[in-house]
Amino acid sequence: MRHILPALALGVLGVAGIPAPASAEITYPWCAQYGGGRDGGGGRNCGFWTYGQCRATVSGVGGYCERNPMYRGPQRGMIPPPGPSGRGYY
Repeated sequence: MRHILPALALGVLGVAGIPAPASAEITYPWCAQYGGGRDGGGGRNCGFWTYGQCRATVSGVGGYCERNPMYRGPQRGMIPPPGPSGRGYY
C-alpha cells in the first residue's frame, strides 16, 4: 500500500500535465507594432478590425500600424467588426 499511493499520485500528475491540443488563433486585419523606446522592447497586437482602431491605440504610446499578413478573413469566434448596423459584415 505504501508504494501504491506514490505511484498513483505520479500517474495522476502525469496525466494532468498533458497539454491540451492547440487551438487556432483568431487574427484580425490590422496589427499595431508598438515602439520600444530606449530599451529596444515593444510589442505587437494583431487584434484590430480597422486601421482607425489601430491608429487610436498607438497614438500617444508610439508605434505604427500595418496589415496583418496572417489574416485569413472572418473566422468563427471573431467579434464582429464595427459597422453602421452594429451587426458586422457577416
